[in-house]
Formats: sequence, C-alpha cells, structure tokens
Amino acid sequence: MSLSRKKPLAVLLSQVAEHEGGLKRSLTWPGLIALGIGAIIGAGLFVRTAAASGEAAGPAVVLSFIVAATGCLFAGLCYAEFAAMIPIAGSAYTYAYVTMGELVAWVIGWALILEYALGAATLSIAWTEYLNKLTGGKLPYAWTHSPFETSPTGEHGTMNIIAVGILLLVTMLLIKGTSESAKVNSIIVAIKVGIVIAFIAVGWSFISPANHTPFMIPEGVPGHESFFQHGWGGVLRGAGIVFFAFIGFDAVSTAAQETKNPGKDMPIGILGSLAVCTLLYITFGWVLTGVSPYGEFLTSGKEASVAYAIEHHMAGYSWLATAVTVAILAGFTSVMLVMLLGQSRVFYSMSNDGLLPKLFSEVHPKFRTPYKCNWVLFVFVGIFGAFIPESVAGDLTSIGTLFAFVLVCIGVMIMRKTNPSQARPFRTPLVPIVPILGMIVCGTMILSLDRFTQLTAVVWMLIGFVVYFLYGKAHSRLAGKQVGDAVRAEATD
Repeated sequence: MSLSRKKPLAVLLSQVAEHEGGLKRSLTWPGLIALGIGAIIGAGLFVRTAAASGEAAGPAVVLSFIVAATGCLFAGLCYAEFAAMIPIAGSAYTYAYVTMGELVAWVIGWALILEYALGAATLSIAWTEYLNKLTGGKLPYAWTHSPFETSPTGEHGTMNIIAVGILLLVTMLLIKGTSESAKVNSIIVAIKVGIVIAFIAVGWSFISPANHTPFMIPEGVPGHESFFQHGWGGVLRGAGIVFFAFIGFDAVSTAAQETKNPGKDMPIGILGSLAVCTLLYITFGWVLTGVSPYGEFLTSGKEASVAYAIEHHMAGYSWLATAVTVAILAGFTSVMLVMLLGQSRVFYSMSNDGLLPKLFSEVHPKFRTPYKCNWVLFVFVGIFGAFIPESVAGDLTSIGTLFAFVLVCIGVMIMRKTNPSQARPFRTPLVPIVPILGMIVCGTMILSLDRFTQLTAVVWMLIGFVVYFLYGKAHSRLAGKQVGDAVRAEATD
C-alpha cells in the first residue's frame, strides 16, 4: 500500500472502549490540569528562563513567553479538538495517523521522542544541578556532568550518575500505576506552585528598574551579534528556548485513553494548565530579570540561576533559596514523570499499530501499565541524561515539540475536510485561521533555533526513516490490507 495509508477513524474509535487488559481509565479534569502543570512548571521556568534571557532576549524574555504561549494557544486549541474527538493514547502521533497517513504519523511519533524522552533527560540533568546547589556544591563534578563539559577550574565530567538515579525512581513509580503517579504529581504541583508564588511575591520588592533597561538587548553588545541574539530577533530566539517550558500541556493528551470523560475533561485539562502556567511564567520572568542582571545568567549565575538570584540579590531571604531549590527538585521530578508517561503512551500506540515491536505495548498483568516500554525508555533516556549536556537536550526537545505542533495544526484542517460530520465534543474556533497562525508562530520559532539543533534534528529524522523502512513499514497492521479489511479485523478484536 501507499506510504500515505491512513488508519480508518472507525478503527481508531473502536479501540477507545476499554477492554480487558487495556489501560485503566482513572483520570478526571482536575487531575489532568495538575498533570499539565506538573509537566509545564519545571526546567522551562527554573532553568530555561535564565538561559533565554542571558543568551538572546534579556529582560524581554517576558515577551518571549508571550510569543511561545501564543503558539501554544493555537496548537492547544487544535490538540483539544483531537483529544476530545479521538480519546486514545498516542497524542499527535495518533491524530496524524488518521489525517495524514502512516509515514507522517511515524515522523511525528519519532519527533515526539525528541520532545518527551529528551525532555525527561533535560530535567534529570537540571535535577542534578539543583541537588548539587542544595548540598553546597559538594557533589563530585566528574559524576554530575557529561564528558562534554568542563568546570571553570578545568575538571572534566565523566558521567551524570545522579540523573540516572532519579530517572530510575520515576520509572519505577510509573510502572506502579497511572493513578498513583497522578496522586504523587498533584502533591508536588501544590508545593512548587506555592514556591513560585512565594518567589514572585517576595522578589517583587527587590526588582531594580535598571535591570529592565534597556528592555531588549541592543545591537552591538559583545556576544550578541547575530540577528537572533538581540532586539526582536532575540525575543524570537528566546521564545524558541523557553518553548521547552510549555511542552507539558500536550502531554496531557497522551493520557486520553486513561481519562474517564475525555470529551469534557481533555479540553479543560489542556487549555486550563496552559492558561495557569502562562500567567505564572510571565510574572516569574519579570521578577527574575528585575532582581538579577541578565548578563549574570551567562556567567556566575548560569547553574541554579533562581537560587543564585535570591542569594546574591535578595538579602535576608537565603531560606527562600533553599525552599526554592527543594521545590525545584520536586518539580523536576513531576515533569520527568509526565514526560516519561507521555513517551510510553506514544510508544504504546505505535506498537499497537505494528510500527514498533510488540514489547512496547505489553501491559503489566497487575498494574496495567506498559512496563517493558518504561524499562526500555529508562535505558534510552538514562544514556542521554548521563552523557549529554543540558543545553543540547533542551533545544532538541523544543524543536521536536514545535514540529509536532505544526503537524497537529495541519491535521485539524485536514480532518475538517475529510470527516466534517464526525462528532466533535470540542471544536477549534476560527478554522483555518487558528491552525494557520499556529503553524506560522511555531514554524518561526523553529527557524530561530541554532543551526546545530536544526541539523541534529534532521539527522535524527533520517535515522527515523531508516527504522521505519527497515521495520515499521513491513510490520504495520495496515500492511497488505484493504481499509475495509482493517476495519473488520479491528472490530472483531
């Protein structure tokens, strides 16, 4: 069959009904919002905010958050329509399979590995940085950094063993069950949101107007010669960097098959978590850049930047630096949990479709979670967490996410043409304007990322094509079947 063969919508919807041995429906919209916030508030806020400010946007990182949030809003509206209409695990991969065909679905599934798996790796690295900060820098540099990193004193990294350890703990929790993971996540979310609000409330009085002037990095500043390192270009580049901060809301859609009432709960979970976090992000970015000059985030304040800003510019609040560090560690843990949850559900769907080996969809007989997939992901993500620097993993996460968002926006327009009468509990407004705007904003952020990230992503996709043509294409459940046969076969499962 053609590479554009599509999974019939009738087949997909027939899989929605929970059957014995399948994923358990246990989530409602409050849990989904907490799940989204759990994924969104993490390294993007506590690490990438300072990185975007220092590298490209300066104090105007708050505008970068607005640009990134705008792209996410457009994409989020498209995600909400799909998640409510097709409440099944797999997120953007599943949507693409129905609307644009198998090859595009494979491409987006492969791109989601950059989003979820490398997102979790980035968080495990950031987790190590803040644990080291909490211990007063007593952890050995060699065993908390990748071999591609060197300390200011010339010490070389060997392996980030701490990152591997926290990934192991999160993996074991995910295998135990989605409901248990969601409960732990909700507790962590309450803690870290409280600390974020405390930082904003206390830090507001320490804002120095001089740190916000000029608001954008002016042309001619050393180290900011490129178009995407100053002015509005820097704002766009900053948006591409902090975009990592918004990847959580689409992870909510991967839990659709474990949601009790997806038609109602999915749109609330996706858009609700996005709205709450965007407000916190903009306020947080304003306070952080007002408390500390953006230039320090490239030098002495590069690691554990929030704790650095408190200790050096907020006299009398050293206790808050410790509280922030503890909350950040808890927050990073919850984000890793949601990222690995999302990735395992994407693999679960791809395996059910035959594009990946069967072990990725084998469910634990007691816990009803894809436990073998979780273990494989632990090994893969652990390698990246142990040996890859945070900046590389973070930018690759952003580009994978942005690419997935673009395809989801396209998918909504296609589905409106091919299946206009399909029931839609939630409808994206102003189609095709909203999807087109989502494509433009997300596409612009892709172009703003550095050339190394773009080329690495291309190489990653080429590897994905090799895997598809060597395995996925031949093992696809639609291979060699007429669509009608596929529908009848699935209907009898």
